[in-house]
Amino acid sequence: MSSFPTVRMRRLRRTPALRNLVAETRLHLDQLIQPIFLVPGEGTSEPLEGLQGISRESVDRALVTLEADLELGLKSFLLFGVPEEAEKHPEGSWAHSENSEVARFLREATARGLAQDSVLVPDLCLCAYTSHGHCGVVDEEGRVDNDPTLAILGQTAVAYARAGATMVAPSDMMDGRVGAIRGALDEAGFSHLPILSYAAKFASAVYGPFREAAGSAPGKGDRKGYQMDPRNGREALLEGLLDEAEGADILMVKPALAYLDVIRQLRDATLLPLAAYHVSGEYAMVVKAAEAGLGDEREMLLESLVAMRRAGADILITYAARRMAADHWIA
Repeated sequence: MSSFPTVRMRRLRRTPALRNLVAETRLHLDQLIQPIFLVPGEGTSEPLEGLQGISRESVDRALVTLEADLELGLKSFLLFGVPEEAEKHPEGSWAHSENSEVARFLREATARGLAQDSVLVPDLCLCAYTSHGHCGVVDEEGRVDNDPTLAILGQTAVAYARAGATMVAPSDMMDGRVGAIRGALDEAGFSHLPILSYAAKFASAVYGPFREAAGSAPGKGDRKGYQMDPRNGREALLEGLLDEAEGADILMVKPALAYLDVIRQLRDATLLPLAAYHVSGEYAMVVKAAEAGLGDEREMLLESLVAMRRAGADILITYAARRMAADHWIA
């Protein structure tokens, strides 16, 4: 029989101060990225069903929100453009227009001196900008055509860089896109601009609230031909290592909670910073459960985010970031 006292494992759990002293995993506002949705017009703020605390905003209103977020202590933001239907075309050309919502937001944030204190990361994909809703150019047979899409992605990355982006985040899952974007940025004089790659983006069932917010659901078919099969883990590791070899500076796993094993595998395989995307459905499920009286919202959110950090994520993209900052929800 062991000679150790039976209460040994509980000594450091006895008080909140002791538990905080020895906590292995921490959350900090500097680790969080808050998504922002940008729509046309002026004075527009449209609260999103299923994404509590999140609105689609016109550039003028989003800039006010950005200032408020910076005051709260948030520093990093993922930008999504939601154009008018009239601006959606087969090749998604509005994505690289200097008049796009994302480009205008970046220029104005820079002009107001807000960009120097923040990390502004435009999501780099064509799905919200194409008339068919897919993440790349579609050929005559309705299939997403990889290589023509790469040139458009590179052009869009350069347009965002010129507008004032801190970093770009390709989420399209085209083969070779990190290398193509890196080459386009370098050639245009933006070799200093990092790439946060959606390295392992799965064809998940929990993107629903986002697709409504971004107006980016495909008109026909689905994205299983280019996003990853949820049944595959080793493939996710290969995707991450290929993106690292092509020049990615940060790798991302999306979604997060059902893919903690993938986060762990990538963490063990790379020295690059690793991000996890706490996606819209994951966030909405917690909010709805709390509304139904099935759990404490703060505790459920913190437990979820701590799990991502414990699995190996350095950076967390979450719709909860603003509420965590405002209400001091930090573990």
